[in-house]
Amino acid sequence: MAQGRQDIIGKLADRGETVVGKYMPAAQRIFEAGTGLTKRVDDLTKRVKELATLEKRVATLEKKVDKLSGGSTSRSRSTGSKKTTTKRTTPRSKSTPKKS
Repeated sequence: MAQGRQDIIGKLADRGETVVGKYMPAAQRIFEAGTGLTKRVDDLTKRVKELATLEKRVATLEKKVDKLSGGSTSRSRSTGSKKTTTKRTTPRSKSTPKKS
């Protein structure tokens, strides 16, 4: 009976080694992919933090520009020349198509 148990245990050990040998490369690739993903996420996190600091700098600079320009930039500024809206008496000439 002891011999029968050892045979069964030996067979199970052999099968286990076969399974481990068969699936180990795939498991190792999955582990490496997870490690690579972690490194990429860390890199992206650093970049996002850099963008946040740049956004703060841009906001500060926009405030300074608004202050130096004399207030809000939403108001319209006059250019100094007035446009007239008189009616044209002669029709506009049609543009000729470009030659290829």
